[in-house]
Amino acid sequence: MQERSEEQVISRLLELENDGQAERRAELTNERFLALLHDPDDGMSYVLRHGTDQTEGAEIPAGTEFYQYPTPDEAQRAFEQLLAESRQAGELVEEDSTDDIGDFESSGAEVRDLFADSDEDELSQDPVISEEEEP
Repeated sequence: MQERSEEQVISRLLELENDGQAERRAELTNERFLALLHDPDDGMSYVLRHGTDQTEGAEIPAGTEFYQYPTPDEAQRAFEQLLAESRQAGELVEEDSTDDIGDFESSGAEVRDLFADSDEDELSQDPVISEEEEP
C-alpha cells in the first residue's frame, strides 16, 4: 500500500468524522473539535484535532493536527489525555459532541436526495391507509 501524505491522511480522517465514524468526539472552545478515529483502510487509529471548515471542503481547517497510533488502545489513552488537558485548560465545551458533523459537501446527514421528486417517505407509509385514500 502506498504511503499517504499528511494532507491525504487529514482529508481521510475528516471524511470518516463527517460520516459519523468517530468513536469519540469532543467540542472545544473556538469551534474546534477533538476526535478519536479508527481507519479500517489502513488499520491505524488516530486522534484528530481541528477547527470548522469555512471553505466548504476546499481547504483543510487551519491548525488541524493528527496523531497516529498502531492500536486503538494507544489512541484511546492519548485521546483521554488530550481531553483531560483540554478540560483542565478550560477549553472543553462538550465531551460527546455531534455539532458540525456532516454537511452538503461531504454528503453527510442528508435526509432526502437533492433531486427527489417526492416528499413522501415510502418506508413510512401505511399501504392500507394509502390505498383507502386513493379515488
